[in-house]
Amino acid sequence: MFRSIFAKYVTAFMSIIIFGFAILLMIVTSIGGNYSSKAKETLMTNTAEMIQIYLNEKMAECDPEDFSAVLNEIGEAHLSPLLESVSGFEADLSVLIADQSGIVCYVQAIEGDVPDKALGKTLPSAITKTLVVGGEVMGELRIESLGRAIFTCAVGVRNADGALCGMIAVCSGDRNLGFTVDNLTQTIVTSAALVLMASLIAAYFLTERTIAPLREMRKAARNFSAGKFETRVRVRGRDEVAELSEAFNQMADSLENLEKMRNSFVANVSHDLRTPMTTIAGFIDGIRDGVIPPEEHDHYLEIVSIEVQRLSRLVTSLLDISRIQAGDRKFTMKPFDICEMARLILISFEQNIEEKHLDVTFECEEDRMQVYADHDAIYQIFYNICHNAIKFSYLGGMLKLRIFYTKEKKVLISVYNEGEGIPEADLPMVFERFYKSDKSRGLDKSGVGLGLYIAKTIINAHGERIGVSSEAGKYCEFYFTLQRAQTKD
Repeated sequence: MFRSIFAKYVTAFMSIIIFGFAILLMIVTSIGGNYSSKAKETLMTNTAEMIQIYLNEKMAECDPEDFSAVLNEIGEAHLSPLLESVSGFEADLSVLIADQSGIVCYVQAIEGDVPDKALGKTLPSAITKTLVVGGEVMGELRIESLGRAIFTCAVGVRNADGALCGMIAVCSGDRNLGFTVDNLTQTIVTSAALVLMASLIAAYFLTERTIAPLREMRKAARNFSAGKFETRVRVRGRDEVAELSEAFNQMADSLENLEKMRNSFVANVSHDLRTPMTTIAGFIDGIRDGVIPPEEHDHYLEIVSIEVQRLSRLVTSLLDISRIQAGDRKFTMKPFDICEMARLILISFEQNIEEKHLDVTFECEEDRMQVYADHDAIYQIFYNICHNAIKFSYLGGMLKLRIFYTKEKKVLISVYNEGEGIPEADLPMVFERFYKSDKSRGLDKSGVGLGLYIAKTIINAHGERIGVSSEAGKYCEFYFTLQRAQTKD
Protein backbone atom coordinates (compact mmCIF):
# COMPACT_ATOMS: atom_id res chain seq x y z
CA MET A 1 0.00 0.00 0.00
CA PHE A 2 2.84 2.38 0.90
CA ARG A 3 4.60 1.81 -2.41
CA SER A 4 1.39 2.27 -4.34
CA ILE A 5 0.51 5.62 -2.74
CA PHE A 6 4.13 6.78 -2.92
CA ALA A 7 4.24 5.92 -6.64
CA LYS A 8 1.03 7.88 -7.21
CA TYR A 9 2.42 10.92 -5.38
CA VAL A 10 5.71 10.77 -7.28
CA THR A 11 3.99 10.34 -10.64
CA ALA A 12 1.67 13.26 -9.97
CA PHE A 13 4.46 15.54 -8.70
CA MET A 14 6.83 14.69 -11.56
CA SER A 15 4.14 15.14 -14.19
CA ILE A 16 3.13 18.54 -12.85
CA ILE A 17 6.72 19.74 -12.43
CA ILE A 18 7.92 18.49 -15.84
CA PHE A 19 4.91 19.99 -17.59
CA GLY A 20 5.34 23.29 -15.75
CA PHE A 21 9.05 23.54 -16.49
CA ALA A 22 8.47 22.61 -20.15
CA ILE A 23 6.04 25.51 -20.49
CA LEU A 24 8.47 27.75 -18.60
CA LEU A 25 11.33 26.65 -20.87
CA MET A 26 9.39 27.52 -24.00
CA ILE A 27 8.39 30.92 -22.63
CA VAL A 28 11.84 31.85 -21.31
CA THR A 29 13.73 30.68 -24.41
CA SER A 30 11.29 32.55 -26.61
CA ILE A 31 11.68 35.74 -24.59
CA GLY A 32 15.46 35.28 -24.36
CA GLY A 33 15.76 34.65 -28.10
CA ASN A 34 13.67 37.68 -28.94
CA TYR A 35 15.69 39.83 -26.57
CA SER A 36 19.01 38.65 -28.07
CA SER A 37 17.69 39.24 -31.59
CA LYS A 38 16.57 42.77 -30.73
CA ALA A 39 19.88 43.53 -29.02
CA LYS A 40 21.84 42.23 -32.02
CA GLU A 41 19.72 44.22 -34.45
CA THR A 42 20.33 47.36 -32.39
CA LEU A 43 24.08 46.72 -32.37
CA MET A 44 24.15 46.15 -36.13
CA THR A 45 22.14 49.30 -36.75
CA ASN A 46 24.45 51.40 -34.57
CA THR A 47 27.51 49.91 -36.28
CA ALA A 48 26.13 50.51 -39.78
CA GLU A 49 25.09 54.09 -38.96
CA MET A 50 28.46 54.92 -37.42
CA ILE A 51 30.35 53.60 -40.47
CA GLN A 52 27.87 55.42 -42.73
CA ILE A 53 28.57 58.76 -41.01
CA TYR A 54 32.30 58.18 -41.24
CA LEU A 55 32.24 57.27 -44.96
CA ASN A 56 29.77 60.03 -45.84
CA GLU A 57 32.23 62.56 -44.47
CA LYS A 58 35.05 61.02 -46.53
CA MET A 59 32.96 60.92 -49.69
CA ALA A 60 31.60 64.47 -49.37
CA GLU A 61 33.94 65.80 -52.01
CA CYS A 62 34.50 62.62 -54.07
CA ASP A 63 32.73 61.28 -57.12
CA PRO A 64 30.85 58.02 -56.87
CA GLU A 65 33.37 56.41 -59.20
CA ASP A 66 36.14 57.12 -56.67
CA PHE A 67 34.51 55.02 -53.87
CA SER A 68 36.90 52.07 -54.24
CA ALA A 69 39.90 54.44 -54.23
CA VAL A 70 38.64 56.12 -51.03
CA LEU A 71 38.27 52.72 -49.35
CA ASN A 72 41.81 51.81 -50.29
CA GLU A 73 42.99 55.13 -48.85
CA ILE A 74 41.11 54.66 -45.58
CA GLY A 75 42.32 51.11 -45.18
CA GLU A 76 41.78 48.67 -42.41
CA ALA A 77 43.93 50.69 -40.00
CA HIS A 78 41.26 53.43 -39.82
CA LEU A 79 38.15 51.25 -39.82
CA SER A 80 39.23 48.75 -37.16
CA PRO A 81 39.39 51.23 -34.25
CA LEU A 82 36.07 52.63 -35.35
CA LEU A 83 34.43 49.22 -35.38
CA GLU A 84 35.87 48.33 -31.99
CA SER A 85 34.53 51.56 -30.48
CA VAL A 86 31.05 50.88 -31.88
CA SER A 87 30.76 47.30 -30.57
CA GLY A 88 28.95 47.47 -27.26
CA PHE A 89 29.50 43.79 -26.52
CA GLU A 90 31.22 40.86 -28.17
CA ALA A 91 29.27 39.75 -31.16
CA ASP A 92 30.09 37.84 -34.34
CA LEU A 93 29.68 40.91 -36.56
CA SER A 94 31.05 41.20 -40.10
CA VAL A 95 31.14 44.42 -42.12
CA LEU A 96 30.83 44.20 -45.90
CA ILE A 97 31.37 47.42 -47.89
CA ALA A 98 30.37 47.36 -51.56
CA ASP A 99 30.42 49.91 -54.37
CA GLN A 100 27.31 51.47 -55.93
CA SER A 101 26.70 48.33 -58.00
CA GLY A 102 26.71 46.06 -54.93
CA ILE A 103 30.06 44.35 -55.52
CA VAL A 104 31.82 43.68 -52.18
CA CYS A 105 35.20 45.40 -52.13
CA TYR A 106 35.96 45.46 -48.39
CA VAL A 107 35.38 42.95 -45.57
CA GLN A 108 36.07 43.50 -41.85
CA ALA A 109 35.09 41.22 -38.93
CA ILE A 110 34.70 42.37 -35.33
CA GLU A 111 34.48 38.84 -33.96
CA GLY A 112 34.63 35.41 -35.52
CA ASP A 113 35.66 34.24 -38.95
CA VAL A 114 36.23 36.81 -41.71
CA PRO A 115 34.09 35.87 -44.69
CA ASP A 116 36.84 36.40 -47.27
CA LYS A 117 34.86 34.45 -49.85
CA ALA A 118 32.44 37.38 -49.99
CA LEU A 119 35.04 39.62 -51.68
CA GLY A 120 34.12 40.35 -55.28
CA LYS A 121 30.63 38.97 -54.77
CA THR A 122 27.47 40.97 -55.16
CA LEU A 123 25.18 41.78 -52.24
CA PRO A 124 21.69 40.27 -52.47
CA SER A 125 19.40 42.03 -54.93
CA ALA A 126 16.94 42.79 -52.14
CA ILE A 127 19.57 45.07 -50.60
CA THR A 128 21.01 46.65 -53.74
CA LYS A 129 17.68 47.48 -55.35
CA THR A 130 16.37 49.07 -52.20
CA LEU A 131 19.45 51.16 -51.59
CA VAL A 132 19.66 52.36 -55.21
CA VAL A 133 16.29 54.08 -54.90
CA GLY A 134 17.36 55.73 -51.65
CA GLY A 135 15.91 53.39 -49.05
CA GLU A 136 17.46 51.31 -46.27
CA VAL A 137 16.68 47.74 -45.47
CA MET A 138 16.99 45.79 -42.28
CA GLY A 139 15.99 42.22 -41.80
CA GLU A 140 17.01 38.57 -41.74
CA LEU A 141 18.52 37.68 -45.12
CA ARG A 142 20.75 34.99 -46.51
CA ILE A 143 23.93 35.78 -48.45
CA GLU A 144 24.57 32.66 -50.48
CA SER A 145 28.25 33.51 -50.79
CA LEU A 146 28.62 33.15 -47.01
CA GLY A 147 26.79 29.85 -46.98
CA ARG A 148 24.88 30.40 -43.75
CA ALA A 149 21.81 32.20 -42.45
CA ILE A 150 22.68 35.65 -41.09
CA PHE A 151 21.09 38.82 -39.84
CA THR A 152 21.81 41.77 -42.14
CA CYS A 153 21.51 45.52 -41.69
CA ALA A 154 22.31 47.52 -44.89
CA VAL A 155 22.66 51.28 -45.44
CA GLY A 156 23.92 53.42 -48.34
CA VAL A 157 26.89 55.76 -48.55
CA ARG A 158 26.26 59.01 -50.44
CA ASN A 159 28.33 62.01 -51.46
CA ALA A 160 27.47 65.68 -51.00
CA ASP A 161 25.09 65.58 -53.98
CA GLY A 162 23.21 62.64 -52.53
CA ALA A 163 24.43 60.26 -55.18
CA LEU A 164 24.86 56.63 -54.06
CA CYS A 165 28.58 55.92 -53.70
CA GLY A 166 28.51 52.57 -51.96
CA MET A 167 26.74 50.21 -49.60
CA ILE A 168 27.46 49.03 -46.06
CA ALA A 169 26.10 45.64 -44.92
CA VAL A 170 26.61 44.64 -41.28
CA CYS A 171 26.08 40.88 -40.87
CA SER A 172 25.88 38.62 -37.89
CA GLY A 173 25.39 34.90 -37.42
CA ASP A 174 23.27 33.18 -34.79
CA ARG A 175 26.15 31.94 -32.66
CA ASN A 176 25.54 34.23 -29.67
CA LEU A 177 21.80 33.72 -29.93
CA GLY A 178 22.22 29.96 -29.72
CA PHE A 179 24.63 30.39 -26.82
CA THR A 180 22.05 32.47 -24.91
CA VAL A 181 19.26 29.96 -25.53
CA ASP A 182 21.52 27.08 -24.51
CA ASN A 183 22.41 28.82 -21.26
CA LEU A 184 18.76 29.44 -20.45
CA THR A 185 17.86 25.86 -21.27
CA GLN A 186 20.67 24.49 -19.12
CA THR A 187 19.68 26.72 -16.20
CA ILE A 188 16.02 25.70 -16.38
CA VAL A 189 16.82 21.99 -16.74
CA THR A 190 19.16 22.16 -13.74
CA SER A 191 16.47 23.95 -11.70
CA ALA A 192 13.90 21.36 -12.76
CA ALA A 193 16.20 18.52 -11.65
CA LEU A 194 16.71 20.15 -8.23
CA VAL A 195 12.97 20.75 -7.81
CA LEU A 196 12.24 17.14 -8.81
CA MET A 197 14.71 15.89 -6.24
CA ALA A 198 13.16 18.09 -3.54
CA SER A 199 9.69 16.92 -4.60
CA LEU A 200 10.72 13.28 -4.27
CA ILE A 201 11.95 13.91 -0.73
CA ALA A 202 8.78 15.87 0.13
CA ALA A 203 6.59 13.15 -1.40
CA TYR A 204 8.36 10.49 0.66
CA PHE A 205 7.83 12.28 3.99
CA LEU A 206 4.29 13.34 3.05
CA THR A 207 3.41 9.78 2.09
CA GLU A 208 4.96 8.41 5.26
CA ARG A 209 2.99 10.89 7.37
CA THR A 210 -0.24 9.94 5.60
CA ILE A 211 0.38 6.20 5.59
CA ALA A 212 1.51 5.80 9.21
CA PRO A 213 -2.02 6.19 10.71
CA LEU A 214 -3.47 3.95 7.98
CA ARG A 215 -0.87 1.32 8.75
CA GLU A 216 -1.85 1.49 12.42
CA MET A 217 -5.53 1.15 11.46
CA ARG A 218 -4.74 -1.92 9.37
CA LYS A 219 -2.90 -3.45 12.32
CA ALA A 220 -5.76 -2.56 14.66
CA ALA A 221 -8.31 -4.10 12.28
CA ARG A 222 -6.33 -7.34 12.30
CA ASN A 223 -6.30 -7.25 16.09
CA PHE A 224 -10.08 -6.80 16.05
CA SER A 225 -10.43 -9.86 13.85
CA ALA A 226 -8.37 -11.75 16.44
CA GLY A 227 -10.68 -10.60 19.23
CA LYS A 228 -8.42 -7.88 20.69
CA PHE A 229 -11.03 -5.13 20.95
CA GLU A 230 -8.97 -2.92 23.27
CA THR A 231 -6.67 -1.83 20.42
CA ARG A 232 -6.70 1.88 19.52
CA VAL A 233 -4.80 4.10 17.06
CA ARG A 234 -2.98 7.32 17.86
CA VAL A 235 -4.53 10.60 16.70
CA ARG A 236 -1.96 12.94 15.09
CA GLY A 237 -2.78 16.55 14.22
CA ARG A 238 -6.17 17.96 13.26
CA ASP A 239 -6.46 17.08 9.56
CA GLU A 240 -8.74 14.63 7.75
CA VAL A 241 -6.50 11.67 8.65
CA ALA A 242 -6.77 12.65 12.32
CA GLU A 243 -10.57 12.76 11.97
CA LEU A 244 -10.45 9.30 10.39
CA SER A 245 -8.37 8.06 13.33
CA GLU A 246 -10.90 9.49 15.79
CA ALA A 247 -13.76 7.86 13.89
CA PHE A 248 -11.84 4.59 13.89
CA ASN A 249 -11.38 4.77 17.66
CA GLN A 250 -15.08 5.53 18.10
CA MET A 251 -15.90 2.49 16.00
CA ALA A 252 -13.50 0.46 18.16
CA ASP A 253 -15.28 1.70 21.30
CA SER A 254 -18.63 0.66 19.83
CA LEU A 255 -17.29 -2.76 18.88
CA GLU A 256 -15.80 -3.25 22.33
CA ASN A 257 -19.04 -2.22 24.02
CA LEU A 258 -21.02 -4.44 21.70
CA GLU A 259 -18.76 -7.37 22.49
CA LYS A 260 -19.16 -6.73 26.23
CA MET A 261 -22.93 -6.51 25.86
CA ARG A 262 -22.96 -9.68 23.76
CA ASN A 263 -21.02 -11.55 26.42
CA SER A 264 -23.30 -10.11 29.10
CA PHE A 265 -26.34 -11.10 27.03
CA VAL A 266 -25.12 -14.67 26.63
CA ALA A 267 -24.49 -14.89 30.36
CA ASN A 268 -27.88 -13.38 31.20
CA VAL A 269 -29.81 -15.51 28.75
CA SER A 270 -27.99 -18.61 29.94
CA HIS A 271 -28.85 -17.73 33.53
CA ASP A 272 -32.46 -16.85 32.68
CA LEU A 273 -32.90 -20.10 30.81
CA ARG A 274 -31.11 -22.31 33.31
CA THR A 275 -32.76 -20.94 36.47
CA PRO A 276 -36.43 -21.45 35.50
CA MET A 277 -35.70 -24.73 33.74
CA THR A 278 -33.92 -26.00 36.87
CA THR A 279 -36.84 -24.86 38.99
CA ILE A 280 -39.40 -26.45 36.69
CA ALA A 281 -37.49 -29.72 36.43
CA GLY A 282 -36.93 -29.88 40.22
CA PHE A 283 -40.56 -29.29 41.16
CA ILE A 284 -41.93 -31.66 38.52
CA ASP A 285 -39.51 -34.39 39.58
CA GLY A 286 -40.49 -33.76 43.20
CA ILE A 287 -44.19 -34.16 42.35
CA ARG A 288 -43.55 -37.30 40.30
CA ASP A 289 -41.33 -38.86 42.97
CA GLY A 290 -43.77 -38.08 45.75
CA VAL A 291 -41.32 -35.86 47.61
CA ILE A 292 -43.84 -33.03 47.43
CA PRO A 293 -47.10 -34.00 49.18
CA PRO A 294 -50.33 -33.81 47.11
CA GLU A 295 -51.75 -30.93 49.16
CA GLU A 296 -48.80 -28.72 48.04
CA HIS A 297 -49.00 -29.66 44.36
CA ASP A 298 -51.06 -26.59 43.43
CA HIS A 299 -48.59 -24.25 45.10
CA TYR A 300 -45.58 -25.64 43.29
CA LEU A 301 -47.47 -25.93 40.01
CA GLU A 302 -48.18 -22.20 40.32
CA ILE A 303 -44.45 -21.59 40.66
CA VAL A 304 -43.86 -23.77 37.59
CA SER A 305 -46.46 -21.73 35.68
CA ILE A 306 -44.72 -18.46 36.64
CA GLU A 307 -41.38 -19.80 35.45
CA VAL A 308 -42.92 -20.96 32.19
CA GLN A 309 -44.34 -17.47 31.65
CA ARG A 310 -40.92 -16.05 32.35
CA LEU A 311 -39.41 -18.32 29.70
CA SER A 312 -42.17 -17.32 27.32
CA ARG A 313 -41.39 -13.62 27.80
CA LEU A 314 -37.72 -14.27 27.15
CA VAL A 315 -38.42 -16.21 23.98
CA THR A 316 -40.89 -13.53 22.83
CA SER A 317 -38.27 -10.82 23.32
CA LEU A 318 -35.71 -12.80 21.35
CA LEU A 319 -38.24 -13.39 18.57
CA ASP A 320 -39.05 -9.67 18.52
CA ILE A 321 -35.36 -8.88 18.13
CA SER A 322 -35.05 -11.33 15.25
CA ARG A 323 -38.14 -9.95 13.49
CA ILE A 324 -36.98 -6.34 13.94
CA GLN A 325 -33.50 -7.10 12.62
CA ALA A 326 -34.95 -8.98 9.64
CA GLY A 327 -37.45 -6.19 8.95
CA ASP A 328 -40.40 -8.61 9.18
CA ARG A 329 -42.34 -6.74 11.84
CA LYS A 330 -45.05 -4.61 10.25
CA PHE A 331 -46.83 -1.76 12.00
CA THR A 332 -50.52 -0.98 11.60
CA MET A 333 -50.90 2.77 11.94
CA LYS A 334 -54.23 4.06 13.23
CA PRO A 335 -55.52 6.75 15.63
CA PHE A 336 -56.19 5.85 19.27
CA ASP A 337 -56.48 7.54 22.65
CA ILE A 338 -53.12 7.50 24.43
CA CYS A 339 -54.66 8.77 27.68
CA GLU A 340 -57.01 5.80 27.86
CA MET A 341 -54.08 3.46 27.23
CA ALA A 342 -52.19 5.07 30.12
CA ARG A 343 -55.16 4.60 32.47
CA LEU A 344 -55.47 0.92 31.56
CA ILE A 345 -51.74 0.34 32.13
CA LEU A 346 -51.89 2.00 35.56
CA ILE A 347 -54.87 -0.16 36.50
CA SER A 348 -52.99 -3.30 35.46
CA PHE A 349 -50.17 -2.36 37.87
CA GLU A 350 -52.51 -1.53 40.75
CA GLN A 351 -51.31 -4.41 42.92
CA ASN A 352 -47.61 -3.61 42.35
CA ILE A 353 -48.24 0.05 43.12
CA GLU A 354 -49.98 -0.79 46.40
CA GLU A 355 -47.20 -3.15 47.44
CA LYS A 356 -44.66 -0.35 47.12
CA HIS A 357 -47.01 2.34 48.47
CA LEU A 358 -46.20 4.62 45.55
CA ASP A 359 -47.55 8.15 45.30
CA VAL A 360 -49.04 8.14 41.77
CA THR A 361 -49.66 11.34 39.78
CA PHE A 362 -51.37 11.24 36.40
CA GLU A 363 -51.43 14.43 34.29
CA CYS A 364 -53.13 14.63 30.91
CA GLU A 365 -53.49 17.93 29.03
CA GLU A 366 -56.88 16.80 27.72
CA ASP A 367 -59.19 13.96 28.70
CA ARG A 368 -58.84 12.41 25.27
CA MET A 369 -55.65 12.81 23.21
CA GLN A 370 -55.52 11.01 19.88
CA VAL A 371 -52.21 9.78 18.46
CA TYR A 372 -51.46 8.09 15.15
CA ALA A 373 -49.36 4.96 15.69
CA ASP A 374 -49.39 1.16 16.00
CA HIS A 375 -51.56 0.45 19.07
CA ASP A 376 -50.02 -2.86 20.14
CA ALA A 377 -46.42 -1.69 19.66
CA ILE A 378 -46.98 1.50 21.68
CA TYR A 379 -48.76 -0.49 24.40
CA GLN A 380 -45.72 -2.79 24.61
CA ILE A 381 -43.37 0.20 25.00
CA PHE A 382 -45.60 2.07 27.48
CA TYR A 383 -46.16 -1.09 29.56
CA ASN A 384 -42.44 -1.94 29.75
CA ILE A 385 -41.44 1.60 30.75
CA CYS A 386 -44.09 1.72 33.49
CA HIS A 387 -43.09 -1.75 34.66
CA ASN A 388 -39.44 -0.67 35.00
CA ALA A 389 -40.45 2.57 36.74
CA ILE A 390 -42.43 0.68 39.35
CA LYS A 391 -39.82 -2.04 39.78
CA PHE A 392 -36.96 0.41 40.42
CA SER A 393 -38.96 2.91 42.55
CA TYR A 394 -38.23 3.47 46.21
CA LEU A 395 -40.75 2.23 48.70
CA GLY A 396 -43.21 5.10 49.10
CA GLY A 397 -41.65 7.03 46.23
CA MET A 398 -43.37 9.08 43.53
CA LEU A 399 -44.58 7.72 40.19
CA LYS A 400 -45.68 10.39 37.71
CA LEU A 401 -47.21 9.97 34.24
CA ARG A 402 -47.59 13.06 32.06
CA ILE A 403 -49.07 13.41 28.57
CA PHE A 404 -49.13 16.77 26.82
CA TYR A 405 -48.75 18.48 23.43
CA THR A 406 -45.48 19.95 22.24
CA LYS A 407 -44.76 22.99 20.05
CA GLU A 408 -44.01 20.66 17.16
CA LYS A 409 -47.63 19.40 17.29
CA LYS A 410 -46.52 16.10 18.78
CA VAL A 411 -47.73 14.23 21.85
CA LEU A 412 -45.09 13.73 24.55
CA ILE A 413 -45.45 10.83 27.00
CA SER A 414 -43.31 10.97 30.16
CA VAL A 415 -42.89 8.35 32.94
CA TYR A 416 -41.08 9.64 36.05
CA ASN A 417 -40.16 7.72 39.19
CA GLU A 418 -38.17 8.32 42.35
CA GLY A 419 -35.72 5.49 42.75
CA GLU A 420 -32.26 4.16 42.08
CA GLY A 421 -31.98 5.97 38.77
CA ILE A 422 -29.29 5.32 36.17
CA PRO A 423 -25.61 6.31 36.55
CA GLU A 424 -24.54 9.10 34.22
CA ALA A 425 -21.91 6.89 32.57
CA ASP A 426 -24.60 4.37 31.64
CA LEU A 427 -27.09 6.82 30.08
CA PRO A 428 -25.61 6.74 26.53
CA MET A 429 -25.91 2.93 26.46
CA VAL A 430 -29.36 2.49 27.98
CA PHE A 431 -31.01 1.78 24.61
CA GLU A 432 -28.29 -0.58 23.37
CA ARG A 433 -28.95 -4.26 22.87
CA PHE A 434 -28.30 -6.61 25.81
CA TYR A 435 -27.45 -3.73 28.13
CA LYS A 436 -28.32 -3.83 31.83
CA SER A 437 -27.17 -1.23 34.32
CA ASP A 438 -27.79 -3.64 37.20
CA LYS A 439 -24.79 -5.90 36.61
CA SER A 440 -25.28 -7.69 39.94
CA ARG A 441 -28.88 -8.64 39.03
CA GLY A 442 -29.86 -7.70 42.58
CA LEU A 443 -32.78 -5.48 41.54
CA ASP A 444 -33.54 -6.80 38.06
CA LYS A 445 -33.65 -10.58 38.22
CA SER A 446 -35.99 -11.17 35.30
CA GLY A 447 -34.85 -8.76 32.58
CA VAL A 448 -32.31 -9.54 29.87
CA GLY A 449 -31.65 -6.00 28.59
CA LEU A 450 -33.80 -6.14 25.45
CA GLY A 451 -36.89 -4.14 26.37
CA LEU A 452 -35.47 -0.65 25.88
CA TYR A 453 -33.69 -1.64 22.68
CA ILE A 454 -37.00 -2.93 21.31
CA ALA A 455 -38.71 0.28 22.47
CA LYS A 456 -36.17 2.49 20.71
CA THR A 457 -36.39 0.43 17.51
CA ILE A 458 -40.19 0.71 17.47
CA ILE A 459 -40.15 4.46 18.14
CA ASN A 460 -37.55 4.97 15.40
CA ALA A 461 -39.75 3.01 13.01
CA HIS A 462 -42.53 5.51 13.80
CA GLY A 463 -40.18 8.39 12.95
CA GLU A 464 -40.31 9.67 16.53
CA ARG A 465 -37.79 10.01 19.36
CA ILE A 466 -37.26 8.42 22.76
CA GLY A 467 -34.96 9.56 25.53
CA VAL A 468 -34.08 9.37 29.21
CA SER A 469 -32.89 11.71 31.94
CA SER A 470 -31.75 10.51 35.34
CA GLU A 471 -29.73 11.22 38.44
CA ALA A 472 -28.33 8.22 40.24
CA GLY A 473 -29.99 7.66 43.60
CA LYS A 474 -32.76 10.21 42.99
CA TYR A 475 -34.95 9.80 39.95
CA CYS A 476 -35.33 8.51 36.42
CA GLU A 477 -37.58 9.78 33.62
CA PHE A 478 -38.24 8.10 30.26
CA TYR A 479 -40.10 9.98 27.54
CA PHE A 480 -41.10 9.48 23.92
CA THR A 481 -43.11 11.35 21.30
CA LEU A 482 -45.89 10.26 18.97
CA GLN A 483 -47.57 11.87 16.00
CA ARG A 484 -50.76 13.73 16.83
CA ALA A 485 -53.76 12.27 15.00
CA GLN A 486 -55.84 14.54 12.77
CA THR A 487 -59.25 15.13 14.37
CA LYS A 488 -62.42 16.36 12.73
CA ASP A 489 -63.56 19.76 13.97
